[in-house]
Amino acid sequence: MSEYRLLVFVEGSLLHTLPEGNPVWGVTSLDNLLYLLRGKPSKNIEVYDMHTNCLRRRFTVPGLDFKSDMTACAYNMCIYISGDRDNRVHRVALSRNDVTKWSVDDVARGLSVTDTHSVLVLCDEVKTIKEFTTDGKLLRQIKLPQEVKSPWQSIQLSRGEFVVCHGSVADPVHGVCLTGSDGHIVKSYGESKGSGSQQLNVPIHMAVDWNGFVFVADRNNRRVLLLSPDLTYVREVVSCEQLKWYPRRLFLDVDRRRLYVAIGECNAGRVVVISV
Repeated sequence: MSEYRLLVFVEGSLLHTLPEGNPVWGVTSLDNLLYLLRGKPSKNIEVYDMHTNCLRRRFTVPGLDFKSDMTACAYNMCIYISGDRDNRVHRVALSRNDVTKWSVDDVARGLSVTDTHSVLVLCDEVKTIKEFTTDGKLLRQIKLPQEVKSPWQSIQLSRGEFVVCHGSVADPVHGVCLTGSDGHIVKSYGESKGSGSQQLNVPIHMAVDWNGFVFVADRNNRRVLLLSPDLTYVREVVSCEQLKWYPRRLFLDVDRRRLYVAIGECNAGRVVVISV
């Protein structure tokens, strides 16, 4: 057991790799089970034991076409999946194995759950963060400023601000920004796209720890960066040498200090587990 703990707490060390298969579009966990959202042609969810890393089961979400992201809520015992082609959020209640869904009236991208158990959906076309109850009731909308061209995901911090990652291949600015509840930018990291310590190239997904430190999947640089709560560069958590493909999704297990990085290229994907 002591050797295992030493291995886990070595920063940036590769601990495990889950099996290669179809592209992975979401990673999350509930009750010591890890859920992987696989892309076509299987369109299913794989469930792994987080202690043994063994596959426990697979199940399919009815009516789910192409998907964009997945997150979980322990309070409501459910999984949320965004469908960026049907403009809906699909809610999977794990206790009853039933699926409900609601429209977000826009292209649904990244998802996250707030401290009050509501769901944040990043809507691409209107560049807006939409907050919903677990039953799909719209609580509020936060319009992002014009300089945020291609937003991917938003996460609400404990102090109330929102951290947003943005930037696509065609955009001049690629970055992570802090916004208030009025949508105005408080602080930004990253400017023109690039591979330097102050630059990003399609920051596509994030994870935040209890202290507000932000892990960023810097897709086209094939790395994961760590930013402080005020969005200053801390270090490179995962380098391109450690990743076979491009990072697409992140999930942080704070208790175990493990970062799950979904990587993929073309029609293949896998998840690597990194100690942090």
